[in-house]
Formats: sequence, structure tokens, C-alpha cells
Amino acid sequence: MIIYSCHGAAKQVTGSCHLITCNDYRVLIDCGMFQGGSEVERGNAEPFGFDPASIDVLLLTHAHLDHCGRIPLLVRRGFRGRILATAATRELARVVMLDAAGLQEEDARRAQRGNRRGEAVTPPLYTLDDALHALDFFGPDVGYNDTVPIVDGITARFLDAGHILGSASILLDVDDGTLRRSLLFSGDLGNPGRPILRDPVPAPVADYVVMETTYGDRPHRSVPDSIREMYQAIRETLARRGNVVIPTFALERTQEILYYLHRGIRDGAIPAHVRVFLDSPMAISATEIFRRHPECFDDEFLAELQHSDPFDMPGLHFTRDTSESMAINSIEDGAVILAGSGMCNGGRVRHHLKHNLWRERSSVVFVGYAAPGTLARRIVDGAATVRIFNEEIAVRAQVWTINGFSAHADQPALLAWLGVAPRRKVLLVHGEYERGMQAMRDCLTGRGVSCQLPGLHEPIKLD
Repeated sequence: MIIYSCHGAAKQVTGSCHLITCNDYRVLIDCGMFQGGSEVERGNAEPFGFDPASIDVLLLTHAHLDHCGRIPLLVRRGFRGRILATAATRELARVVMLDAAGLQEEDARRAQRGNRRGEAVTPPLYTLDDALHALDFFGPDVGYNDTVPIVDGITARFLDAGHILGSASILLDVDDGTLRRSLLFSGDLGNPGRPILRDPVPAPVADYVVMETTYGDRPHRSVPDSIREMYQAIRETLARRGNVVIPTFALERTQEILYYLHRGIRDGAIPAHVRVFLDSPMAISATEIFRRHPECFDDEFLAELQHSDPFDMPGLHFTRDTSESMAINSIEDGAVILAGSGMCNGGRVRHHLKHNLWRERSSVVFVGYAAPGTLARRIVDGAATVRIFNEEIAVRAQVWTINGFSAHADQPALLAWLGVAPRRKVLLVHGEYERGMQAMRDCLTGRGVSCQLPGLHEPIKLD
């Protein structure tokens, strides 16, 4: 018997976690963190819905926090199997998990310092030691298109998903002795035609497909239009002597924005005197990892690397130290500040928002997805004030939302990726239930494709 169950990103965007049970074996695909408001994030400490010690192998599609962020907790609660991923994903996951552990420990210390009532302080979900221990279970690395034996009766093939460096869709071939089925996990899919990475490999033939639906309800704005709007936002802000704050995801989005800034300065679309600060230790480390993995780049970007460094430009400053980060807040104009996290729920970007949101001369430019309940979403939705570090901050800066930079495939790209091959069923996950998921379900059922939206911990027999 072959059973699929969804233990995260079921009728919601984050927390991707999928389980395949075949005979006595259990294979997990991703183990991500729930991100959003406090109610959503409370789910991170809840039971997984399965015994971590029972998992034989964990397959990791990519290194975003909502796909790998609970791996240290999985190990802490008893997992002792193997973790298989591409080499780039393994390197990036190390950075992401250690960063998440450090932020959790820092938040717990801050809460303890401000705890004047002697109330119990929520401990970190996991510690730096837990994250380091989790790294011991990774390996060996998996190459794209390699067929890898996982357990008896299950093999896996990793296919380039074009989402972030090292990202993969995973095709499982599952044989329980009497029944053989193929199951494709999309992971997160990138948009075709982007710089740096190759386009996603189209979905191969598979009986069942577990597909993300982050933007299953709409197309993206074109990339050239989005680049022009970002340049416009920067020019206008610099002209009125303000700063530009760009909340960025450390993986892929930061590197892509650096590439466009480099190009804008080179071509004169952005003033050459602009100072660009990459204020994210994780993004700086990720950029160094990018340089080590040309096997993930598309041909055009590889050719460009022969002549110059597309991640570098005059006036670019990498700020790792806290003191360097704090010094940026004394700059009142002429700076473009890239800082994490993209959803503004953690990281250094909150400090830069605190110092710039209330200034009419400044701008905040959102270039990625903002989940419901996050600080980013509240600002995007037009909040007059937001609470940052227990202080109410007025939103007077100009807010730009430029969706064309998304690292997720939009509805047309998702449909093109899935293609027209017959499937027994498409299971829709990783999207807003009222938007991406239902829109994609309606679209696919209109084409005669059988769809299902799995519930959390719901077992689904694959017959």
C-alpha cells in the first residue's frame, strides 16, 4: 500500500512537508517552517503528525526556510535517517538553518531581558547546536537527473526546478510489491526566462503530481517592466534625498536584485553615486555559495561571468558585523539597503524599516511574496502604522510592490510546466487556499484534470 500525507503547506503557503509511506518505509519530502502571523508560527512547535524517528530518508527540494527550517527540530525529536539534496541545496541549507537558530536564540534572549513580570519565556524552537547536529545527516549529494535508490522499492530523480540555486523537483518511483506508481513533487518552481538560473525542467510523466500554487491565480508582471519600475523607485527616492529599503530573501532574490542593480548602474539607469548595502550575513554567505556552483547557471549568465562579476558594482558594501549594520541607520539619504527577511518577520530589515518607514523621503520596495499575517503584508496592504520592536511606527515612506521579480512560477508558467500528459490526480499544495489553490483547481478541473486539496495530516491512498 502506498500512502501520501501532507504535514505542512496544506491549504496554506508555508511549512512544506510531505510523507510517503510504502510498506514499512517512510520517506519525507521537505520539512519546512510555518511563516506568517503568530497564530501560524505557533504550528512550528506542534507535533509533526508522524514520529520523526520513523522516517528513513528525507529528500530536500531546496533551501528556503519554509522547506528546510524545521529539520533541526526533526532531528531533535528523533530523526536519524539520511537527508539527500543537491550540493548547492546542502550548502545553502546550512546557512539558512544556522541563521534561523541564531535568530531564535536572539529573540529568546531579547524576550528574557524585557521580561519584567517574571513570566515564562518561550524557548527557541531549536538552538545552534541542534542546527549543527542536523548537518551531520546530510549526504551524499545528489546530481540533477541522477536516479538514486532511496529505500527498497523507492527510487528518486532530482530535476532542475529553476527556483533558487540547487532547487529541484523530485520524481519518485514507488513499488510496494503489488503496485507501482510514480509521484512527482514540484517543489517550488521558478519562472522561465530569468537571469542566472536555468528554466525549470517540464514535468515528466507521473501518475500523481504534488504541485505548488503560490501564484496559481494570476500572471506576473513582465520582468522588463518590473526592472524599469525598480529603477524608477530608486531614482525618485534618491532625487528627494531619501533611502530605499528593499526587504529581500537571502537566496536567489538578493543575488538577482544585485545583478539588476549592477546592470542599472552600468547602463546609467541608476545614478552611479548610489551606495548599495547588502546588510544580511546570510545573503552574503549565499552570494559566495552562488559563485561556487556554476553548474546551476544558464548559458548566458555563464558567458557573462567570463568578463565581469555580475554581483559586484561600485559603491557596494557587504555588512556582516552588527556594528556595521547599525551604522547604516545614521545615513539619511542616497542609500539602497538590501536586508532580510523578505517578509520582514525577522532579521536586520526590521531595524531599517524602523528608521525609514516614518520618513516621507524614503521608499520601501517589496520584490517578493508577503504571506498573510507578516509585517511585509501589513505594510503592502496599506497599514497606517505598524509595530516594530514594541514601538508603533507610522508608515509615511512610499511603498512600492513589484511582483514581477517573484522566484515562483505564475499561473501560465505552472500550467506550462504541468503540460497535458494524463495524470491520475494532481494534489495542490503550497498556496493561499482562497486564491492560488482554488483558482488552480478550477483551472485544472476545467481541463478535465482530477485535483485534490489535501488537508493537514490527511492520509491519501495512491491506488
